Amino acid sequence: MRVGVIGLGIMGAPMARNLLRAGHEVVVRGRSRGRIEPLIALGAREAASPAAVARAVEVVVTSLPDGPDVEQVVAGREGVLAGASAGLLVIDTSTIAPDVARALAERAAASGVDFLDAPVSGGQQGAIDGTLSIMVGGAADAVNRARPVFDAIGRKVTHMGGPGQGQMTKLVNQVVGVTTLAAVAEGLLLAARAGLDPTAVIEAVGSGAAASWQLSNLGPRMQKGDFAPGFMVRLQQKDLRLALAAASSLDVPLPATAVVHQLLAMVEARGGGSLGTQALITALSPAPRP
Repeated sequence: MRVGVIGLGIMGAPMARNLLRAGHEVVVRGRSRGRIEPLIALGAREAASPAAVARAVEVVVTSLPDGPDVEQVVAGREGVLAGASAGLLVIDTSTIAPDVARALAERAAASGVDFLDAPVSGGQQGAIDGTLSIMVGGAADAVNRARPVFDAIGRKVTHMGGPGQGQMTKLVNQVVGVTTLAAVAEGLLLAARAGLDPTAVIEAVGSGAAASWQLSNLGPRMQKGDFAPGFMVRLQQKDLRLALAAASSLDVPLPATAVVHQLLAMVEARGGGSLGTQALITALSPAPRP
């Protein structure tokens, strides 16, 4: 397929690489020459605007920081819809508010364009490996059309329902993920203070009922004080604001999520917004060392 990728950050650039490896023709649009040029070397073409991307492809994939960015890229003056022909498929892999996703789906439909909200989970490594979990909201026939793209970037695709339901599922994912991350941080601090061998702790706990992706993937990085971002604190905070707002509108209490939101706010206040989310441990105590 001819696929456009707009947004070439930690997630978008590896997704574009995997689309190229799968044999798709890829047209890219991004802000960083350092992200664009390696993709061109692999065979991608560059477009001058989101509208130009839309004119050149059958499918547009967006991977952007927040809702206003997606609105601008999709529906702005030189946005995707400005260059779209009827039948274009837009797949937004960003994490944005469900209401924004629904509004964009309506605007796209008015132009004869199918819009899928398809946020992803799995972090930078999942994007690199092409093993992302993809949660999709939108029409079933559009999801079927998107399968070749999903197969190139992800391992698990779940159609969650109509527009916005992919985003709502991603917010559930973030709630479960960050509260688990906080539990991992607390457990590893307890282990460190008790003089336990950190590698043995992760092996022992990770083989039982407390096993989690956060423990096995981010636990060792917490112990080493490695806070390089696979997913940045500031982006996690944006997701938690969306989750807390959605919960408030549905009268659902999320006390543990609210506490983690405040812990990450402490990390941000210390200048750690661009660190990986495993830096949460620094809000509790200096990172434990082996």
